[in-house]
Amino acid sequence: MDHLSAEARHSNMSRIKSVSKPEVLLRSRLFALGLRFRKNDRKLPGSPDIVFPKFRAVVFVNGCFWHGHRHCSKFRVPSTHAAFWRHKFARNRERDRENVSALMDLGWRVGVVWECSITGSSQKQKLENIAGEIALWLEEQLGVPYIEW
Repeated sequence: MDHLSAEARHSNMSRIKSVSKPEVLLRSRLFALGLRFRKNDRKLPGSPDIVFPKFRAVVFVNGCFWHGHRHCSKFRVPSTHAAFWRHKFARNRERDRENVSALMDLGWRVGVVWECSITGSSQKQKLENIAGEIALWLEEQLGVPYIEW
């Protein structure tokens, strides 16, 4: 049971930003490379964070905590309400798999950028590297249909 009232919980949750800083930084770098995209296209399964219609490709920028990035230092199951969190992370991962599968069935290529791959020490260099790899992946018209960074 939640120790906060419904109003207090609502107030706390309303302050959570829907766009993460790593996502904004990556989009900025991709734009600087001359790549044009749409953001959060709700017409597509899972509302991908970055959509490249020209290349029929999408990129999700996943937070390691919320998407349960296994074997990552940024992910751990909280010790309080552990059963709730395990269920939540399992459902998030399942929803991610469903969205990726639905997008691929529609003929889209899917890329996933994990938060840990573009944050931390030497963040600028990491962003540069990942953005470059995304650009190369996009240019491969019949390239890899699913990739993670």
